[in-house]
Amino acid sequence: MPRESRRLRCSPGSCAAQRAERAREASRSYTTGTRYGGSPPALVPTQSDSFRDHSATRGRPYTLMHAPTTAVSHPFVPGYDCVGVVTAVGDGVDTSLVGRRVAALTKTGGWASAALLDARDLVPIPDGVGPAEAETLVVNGLTAWGMLHRTARIRPGQTVLVHGANGGVGTLLVQLARHSGARVIGTCSARHTEAVRALGAEPVDYRAQDLHERIRALAPHGVQAVFDHVGGPGIVRSWRLLARGGTLVAYGSASTRDNPRNGRATMLLVGRLLLWNALPNGRRAAFFNVWAGRRRARSFRARQHRELTAVLRLLADGVLTARIAARVPLTEAPRAMELAESGTVVGKVVLVTEHTPG
Repeated sequence: MPRESRRLRCSPGSCAAQRAERAREASRSYTTGTRYGGSPPALVPTQSDSFRDHSATRGRPYTLMHAPTTAVSHPFVPGYDCVGVVTAVGDGVDTSLVGRRVAALTKTGGWASAALLDARDLVPIPDGVGPAEAETLVVNGLTAWGMLHRTARIRPGQTVLVHGANGGVGTLLVQLARHSGARVIGTCSARHTEAVRALGAEPVDYRAQDLHERIRALAPHGVQAVFDHVGGPGIVRSWRLLARGGTLVAYGSASTRDNPRNGRATMLLVGRLLLWNALPNGRRAAFFNVWAGRRRARSFRARQHRELTAVLRLLADGVLTARIAARVPLTEAPRAMELAESGTVVGKVVLVTEHTPG
């Protein structure tokens, strides 16, 4: 394939708000020579909006669902995942992929009208599932599924606590846990109480002064799992809410995302979890990393393909409901970021291109 065909062009963004200046820089049109392994097909994707992208565009290494990393160098193309239609394939790639709708976990590069990806990273989207609906389940679905089934190993009849039950990952955690036969307690703001209850969880206002006492009243003997993306001082109380044999799964430190020393705070969080995990009290703690095992590329791809296929099938079968907070044009990416960070929405903000159907 000619070298020129391996390049990625991104549409420019616009921004009026000063706090989105970094997002404007990241959304400016530029060409990158980044190459992917193998012979890559070209995609016409929809894009996602995630906190990992938010902090990267601020120039800080905040990670919502992954272990601490170094900050992304500017300029770069944000976008942790994408959904789209294969428009062309490289030499040696199955030509039947052309015209198929697929999803992919990208880490960067998703906020674009087209992307070059390794064919081995593509997961087919079932018929009847819209592109924006499928997009809500890529990184969020892989994260929720992995935490619930691989890390916490939830079983029917158990009780779990989901912090931020109205968020992109939280709404999927609630639905997947309920589908697995677990009872779910979900923290959220008062405005989202009914939405969280409709998902099948027992809502608790996270702003309540006696939050943890209320949770303890609902689960006097403790919970079998806590899924915590907040971090900070509250992580200690999350640990104390566990029953013997329970698991605390941290997947971020949202409480410190605006702290210039966020990277250090996240490292301290991971260190604390490792310490707790070594205590002989029958409880476990873990920091979930959706990229764990990527060095073993074959097994990592097989697992990712298997789990994302399972989540998408549940969506197609009506077991899961895609919670789309808003569809925002790619050219208005900064606005999408501000909306996702506002704490006023239920579900995931999805960036769409002019090519996106539905």
